[in-house]
Amino acid sequence: MAYSKDLKKKVMEYLQKGNSQRSAEKVFGINLSTVNEWHQKYQRTGSLENKPPVRKPKKIDPEKLKEYIAAHPDAYLTEIGEAFNCNESAIRKALKRLGITRKKRRSVTASKIPNK
Repeated sequence: MAYSKDLKKKVMEYLQKGNSQRSAEKVFGINLSTVNEWHQKYQRTGSLENKPPVRKPKKIDPEKLKEYIAAHPDAYLTEIGEAFNCNESAIRKALKRLGITRKKRRSVTASKIPNK
């Protein structure tokens, strides 16, 4: 978890009063490398804001996958993966996210039909 903005601000104010990073470490109970990192960032940018997380865009478009499955209901995961330029585990995860199952039910054989 990230430290609160208030704590970071208090540490910077403490350092600006002329105190050392080592004493800030002891006073606030924060690792020296973290105090040093915050101080360097504050000197470079003037801010202590956290970076927003960077998320990769999904490689597989859900709508296109649904269309492909509708057009090719019996395609193997490897075949679907080739069509979307990814591996079968990525296709499996995308199908799971969409709630699409690939399991086929066996048809009932004559020997399994109950006698009347």
